[in-house]
Amino acid sequence: METNAENIIAMQNETEDTVDSRKESVVNIDFKMVAFSLAGKDYAIDILKVKEIAKAGRFTYVPNTSPFVLGVYNLRGDIIPIIDLRLFFNIPVPERTGNEIENMIIVTVEDQVFGVVVDAIDKVVGIQKSTIQPPHPLFGDISIKYIAGVVESNNHLYILLDIDRIFSSKATKSEKRELGDDNRASQYNDVNHHVAKKPQQVIQPVKQVVEEPKTVDFSFIKEGLQNFRRFTVSEVNMDWIRERYSEWEKERKDNLQLTSDTDADAFLKTFYSKHSGAFWSEQYANEVYECLPQNEARQIVVWNPGCGKGFETFSLACVLKKRYPDARIKIYAHEVDLLSISNAPLLTLPPEVAETWYKPFVSKTVTGEYTFIQNIKDMILFEYHDCMHTNAMPAVDVIFARDVLSFMNEQAQKDLLSEFGEKVKGNGCLFLGDNEQVPVGNTSWSAKSANHISMYLKH
Repeated sequence: METNAENIIAMQNETEDTVDSRKESVVNIDFKMVAFSLAGKDYAIDILKVKEIAKAGRFTYVPNTSPFVLGVYNLRGDIIPIIDLRLFFNIPVPERTGNEIENMIIVTVEDQVFGVVVDAIDKVVGIQKSTIQPPHPLFGDISIKYIAGVVESNNHLYILLDIDRIFSSKATKSEKRELGDDNRASQYNDVNHHVAKKPQQVIQPVKQVVEEPKTVDFSFIKEGLQNFRRFTVSEVNMDWIRERYSEWEKERKDNLQLTSDTDADAFLKTFYSKHSGAFWSEQYANEVYECLPQNEARQIVVWNPGCGKGFETFSLACVLKKRYPDARIKIYAHEVDLLSISNAPLLTLPPEVAETWYKPFVSKTVTGEYTFIQNIKDMILFEYHDCMHTNAMPAVDVIFARDVLSFMNEQAQKDLLSEFGEKVKGNGCLFLGDNEQVPVGNTSWSAKSANHISMYLKH
């Protein structure tokens, strides 16, 4: 991977002065990066993330994707999404008049390959890793969240991008559905949601004299879940927490502390809703169908924050089409994981799934893959969006927000529930996660008990 990128860029820069390379040779180079420019500023990416350099311009447009997704491209048989880094960072881009040839850096994040469009690609720069300085808000036209550091080399100041932060989906379900942060109100815009792992003091459970009624101290559970998975223990999930803690005591006996990601994941393993991040079973699809209220409107608007990779959204679209066959349905599917939201419109079904209740809603392509019919695809608008920020959605009939609130701080939970109440029409409904509930005292919603699904009707 490294050799390929170096060779290509070297050929592009054969006529450059060799003084820079001589200077590099006298120091101990232990880090190499591919340098490029955006809006006249110098940026760089760790060369280990770079697969190759390419030029291309005929991208296949994919409908209902975010503006920074230019489309997909056939790279020697592999279909890869193409991201315009300038549009992603809100950097002005000259209007395209046709299929202009673009400069692309082909990057690999986890097992996924992306084409990243930039203004110009410079060269491979070798530095000492120790010379990389912490980022500063004054550097670059982009958020400091996406900057791994800054480094000066041969009279150039390079802004080193954190490509994992920008594109990675290497996160647990909890991180992917995180919609808030106790420390930074706007942190939900991060794509990767990696939690900084710092040693945390574990609060020991308080051994109390048992009195009636028994009081349980959840403080160490609360802090552990917040520290390791940004899960907020609150009224939204307290019923589940109490039940789960009782099970946890039996499972762990005296070893109750949450001291690592592994412990937090083990505690949360029963929290997530049915078929989270997977295709729905026919039984669950029927349960959701039965919960949906009667609605004679000619147009039905749905909001699906935390849509993930699209499994939930497409499944919901099929159920809605079955429930309201004569209505025009529009689903606003929002996610902050760039990898997920970019690939969601391209979701395919394995044959064993396509032949189940999904069958009326799928078709087989010339390559033998099963995909959703265009009628279903046209219902969905996948967007890279933070649901805590203002959006231009119209009033909605249905909000499907499973396992979303619990990964926000308590104030954000209250604010979003208030936003839900304002967005939903008078006869609308709200779906929360299987183990979430609208707190007692919130008068905007009334619970509707059906099939163990957490569903509420607007007052």
